[in-house]
Amino acid sequence: MIRGGLVSITFRRLSPRAIIDLVTRAGLTGIEWGGDVHVPHGEIDVAREIAQMIRDAGLLVAAYGSYYRVGVSEADGLAFERVLESALILGAPTVRVWAGNRGSADADQAYRVAVIEDARRIAVLAHAAGITVSFEYHRNTLTDTNSSAHRLLEEVGHPNVRTYWQPPVAMSPAECLEGLDAVSDYLSNAHVFRWVATSPMAAADRRPLAEGAEVWRQYLERIAATDRDHFALLEFVRDDAPEQFLADARVLNAWLAELDGR
Repeated sequence: MIRGGLVSITFRRLSPRAIIDLVTRAGLTGIEWGGDVHVPHGEIDVAREIAQMIRDAGLLVAAYGSYYRVGVSEADGLAFERVLESALILGAPTVRVWAGNRGSADADQAYRVAVIEDARRIAVLAHAAGITVSFEYHRNTLTDTNSSAHRLLEEVGHPNVRTYWQPPVAMSPAECLEGLDAVSDYLSNAHVFRWVATSPMAAADRRPLAEGAEVWRQYLERIAATDRDHFALLEFVRDDAPEQFLADARVLNAWLAELDGR
């Protein structure tokens, strides 16, 4: 099953209560809570309060979107134990982490080994808490290309390490599908948006999700083909507008209903 949801940092200026109300209005199922603003790392009372709000609203916590950078953050003062404690209190099934802070082209083997070793370490800690670890699929990290993302997951080789997926900006639909297929065995959730850019480094134009119907139907079909549960999480809508989010949610819900009806 693929459930629809929202990444909370799409609306950093909104309160958790306002975000919960928006997701309820949108008819979505879950929320990935960000570890920078809404559920800061290690602030247990905040995590406990939001967990109760989520239960009261009849929604699910899709994930804890942390800002832990594997192989980097521990030395910078962010202990993974703090992140994990918040995720546990929140009731998150997975913690999203970043695969370092360098793109694959700038990473030598020693750097990759440091990321791999830390990924294995935090995977063991998370497993003991009944939580998985999921890499963000993003530029300027070791998941910035199809080949590097797949290689990283293979090299880590831990059953508790998984990955998100999203269509890299300016990558062709065919290349996006290749990348999705390459990580499908490890896939946890997907970030959903419609951005258009002329190059990977160019500023992206955020568009209504409906304009991406042709490609997103293909992506969702591939995700559904894993025969596992996933969240499709809306992220960074056009103009940061709640009204656009509600419109995009209607579109996403319709696509997911089509999949359920097959």
